[in-house]
Formats: sequence, C-alpha cells, structure tokens
Amino acid sequence: MALTQTAVPTTPSEKATTKLPVPASTRPFRIAWFYASGIIGCHLIALLAVLPWFYSRTGVILAILGLYVFGTLGINLCYHRLLTHRGLVCPKWLEHSFAILGVCCLQDTPARWVAAHRRHHQYADDQPDPHSPRVSFFWSHFGWLLVENDDLKPLGAGQPYAKDILRDKFYKRLERNGFWVLVVAVSWLLFFAGGFVSALIMGGQPAEAIQFGASLLVWGVFVRTVAVWHITWSINSITHLWGYRNYETDEDSRNNVFVGLISNGEGWHNNHHAHPRSARHGHRWWELDVTWLTIRMMMFLGLAKKVIGPPSNNNSRALIRTHEITVTPSE
Repeated sequence: MALTQTAVPTTPSEKATTKLPVPASTRPFRIAWFYASGIIGCHLIALLAVLPWFYSRTGVILAILGLYVFGTLGINLCYHRLLTHRGLVCPKWLEHSFAILGVCCLQDTPARWVAAHRRHHQYADDQPDPHSPRVSFFWSHFGWLLVENDDLKPLGAGQPYAKDILRDKFYKRLERNGFWVLVVAVSWLLFFAGGFVSALIMGGQPAEAIQFGASLLVWGVFVRTVAVWHITWSINSITHLWGYRNYETDEDSRNNVFVGLISNGEGWHNNHHAHPRSARHGHRWWELDVTWLTIRMMMFLGLAKKVIGPPSNNNSRALIRTHEITVTPSE
C-alpha cells in the first residue's frame, strides 16, 4: 500500500455548512450487537467504581498509569502514528508489544482501527467519512461504532485500507476466530489474579483477596478502558468542532487545548491533518505532545528510526492545504 499526498482545493467554509447523511456503507442500518453490547457493558461495569467495596488506592493508580501505558503507547503511538501513518519504525517485537496494549483498549484489532482511520483521512468530513460530526456529535463520538459498516471490514470490502497490516502474520492472527478477544480476556484475568494473589501473599483473607482483585479489575481495566475510549472518541468529535486552526485545511479539524492535554498530544488535530505522516502533532512550543516525547526517548534509545516530522521549514501560522491519505490497493 502506498500512502501518497494529494492536494484538494475544496473551500473549508463551504464544507463546514454542509450537513452530511450517514455513510452509504452503513445502510440499511444493522446494529453491531457485539460492539454495542460491549460498549454498554463496559460502561456499566465501570460504574461499579462508585461503590466503596470496589475501591482501592492501587486500583486508582493503575487506572491513571493505564491511560499512558495502554492509551498513549497502545493507541496513540502504535495504532495511530506507527501503524496507520507509518510515521516511524521500531523493532517488530516492540511494535507487536505496543499493539497488544492497543488491543487491550477494546478499540478493535489493529487492522480494523487502521482501516477506519485511513478512510477518515481520505474522506475527512465528506459523506464516506466513517465518523464526521457533520452527521451529528453523537454519531462522531461513538454512534458510528454501534452500526455495521461494510467499508470497515478488513477481511472484506475494507481490506485495501489495511492491506499492509494484514501482510504481517501477527496482525492477521488477531483477526481470525476472534483471537483478539482472547487476548483481552487474558489481560482481565491477569489484573484480577494479580490483585488476588498479592493480597494473599500480604496475609489477607480470601474475601479480602477477592475484593482487592475486583478493585484492580474495575479500576485498572474498566474505568481505564472507558476513559481511553472517550479520549479517543473526542478526537473524532470535539476536535472537528471546537478549537483553533494553525493550518487552512480542507476539512474541519481543530487544535483543542483540553483534548490535546488529556490525550497526550492527539488533540492537536489540525496540525495532524495538515501533516498526517508526521509523528509529531504538537507544532508550537506550547502544544505539549507526550506521545512525541515518548518517541524522542525511543529515538535516544535506538528503538525508533525513520521518524517523520513536520517539514523543517514549517511555519505554524501558515495557511496550507491539507493532504489526504490515498490508498493504492494493488500494492
């Protein structure tokens, strides 16, 4: 697959006033029951965190650390900047390890995530875009996940968007027979078992061990998962509605300070749409990009190479046209 850049002369002001129908590939509406039930179920389990019995300080700490370990390393760095846009290269053992962290975020397999995001860039805020807020805020935030979309099935009609990913046997195996679900289930078991066993080792009674294990599961898995979901979904919704623009792009992308900070750099979304392959999203000195700082550390350690940044002559106040990711299925 080739990721090429093609200038598009569409006027943003003309597009911004256009209300879009849902993508044609979602009609007729078919509820994606697996995803819909998972989203509802995880939110309900996460709500158990309000009950004192499920509280532990360790669980809260794991939830906070998990935002970085799973959200930043798994989704931001691996799924997005590494796999989708090929903004850097790292050793396969490290890439696959980061991908497992991404899988544990319950945002689907790497191939399906990549397919959806590449399609978003190709048709950003046009009718085929899987999650444009020009349909509605609810649709862009997570409504699009609740219905089947024929163009986002990596092993079906949407395969060209993730063809390079599926050449790797590791990612292809995750797709088959729901193997990624087994990976997630094992991670849940490890959180609970880790708490249960550690409590027993510390001299706790079995009931105390169960309570501690459950607290790590609720906070370290479900609260963290729901938080990472809404942070990721905010990129699709909030940063295409509210914020400032460093670049005149041909879609509605914005840099949103709040989302930029809570997402560790993904919220500088106008910068990203202006230079999609750049592994650095924060372009101004104050646009904090923790994901980029992580990549810089990887470069220092020799774990990241061929890192792509914004053009060296880039002026963050310049007006430029966006560049779409186009897909060449034959490659």
